[in-house]
Amino acid sequence: MHLVQLVHPSQGHRIAVVEGDHLRFLTGFQSTYDLAWAAIGRQVKIDELATEDLSSSSQTLDYAPIYEGRSSWKLRVPFDHPGDPCHCLVSGTGLTHKASAANRAKMHQQDPATVTDSQRMYQWGLEGGSPPAGTVGVQPEWFYKGDGGILRAHNEPLTVPAFAEDGGEEPEIAGAYLIGPDGTPYRVGYMSGNEFSDHIMERRNYLYLAPSKLRECAIGPELVTRAGFQSVDGIVAVERGGDVLWSAMIFTGEKNMSHTVANLEYHHFKYAAHRRPGDVHIHFYGADAFSFGAGIQLQQGDAMMVSWTGFGRPLRNTLRVEEKNVKSIEVKTL
Repeated sequence: MHLVQLVHPSQGHRIAVVEGDHLRFLTGFQSTYDLAWAAIGRQVKIDELATEDLSSSSQTLDYAPIYEGRSSWKLRVPFDHPGDPCHCLVSGTGLTHKASAANRAKMHQQDPATVTDSQRMYQWGLEGGSPPAGTVGVQPEWFYKGDGGILRAHNEPLTVPAFAEDGGEEPEIAGAYLIGPDGTPYRVGYMSGNEFSDHIMERRNYLYLAPSKLRECAIGPELVTRAGFQSVDGIVAVERGGDVLWSAMIFTGEKNMSHTVANLEYHHFKYAAHRRPGDVHIHFYGADAFSFGAGIQLQQGDAMMVSWTGFGRPLRNTLRVEEKNVKSIEVKTL
């Protein structure tokens, strides 16, 4: 099942199921969070509860005008914390794909014969990132991106801040999670994602990885429940002036990664602070290719498109670059 969240100037927030070229509203729930929380409480699958709710729904909308931005209805991110973005943690796992490890190594490798820390960590994943069920594998690289306030929806711009050196797409799939009343993490579904980060800052020194990730990111437009994640292919593209500047095939899923999802989830949720009841987690699983690795630097107005087979309509966002008028921030003493 594919779910979307919508907002209208006068009708407020709604959720709907994608039915081909149409969207059918759910009647009993106002957000995917509410739907997921109810499913946890009733101990049923989220798509079963949504299907039950749909039985009394007859209102539909044409999907295309909304997707293309020609409607009063606007797409929101498909999963978030509706009450407080501070109760949504956005994070990611790097070096899970061979191409990402190779690109990272190129950024920091001084001597071609030298094995970088990035290559070592990717190799550790190959050797110990897919443990037998019920056992714990090697720990992956992990990074923090921000709270729910950094999430952007389909058609919303991704901003390069005034202090940043660059901004570039990272096409990924992200998992949406909700922590149940007893602290149990539940995977609600998967979404297309553009993790977006500052690659020039990261290239200066790999210890700058952490601040290079503190940027906006995009997810959506659709939340896919109970999707398969063994092997997924897709396309990433950058458009400039209406023409395709660069594109590449991309691959993800466990057959294309150095870690299983279960291992990534264990190492994320092993921390008690990540199992706080009611919290939302959006976690990016890693990228297979991005335009910066091909020598491209994005410019104002460039469009980034991420499309994964089986994960709904492509996610599209434009680049917005703030003016370089960085000012000191005064911290006052109380």
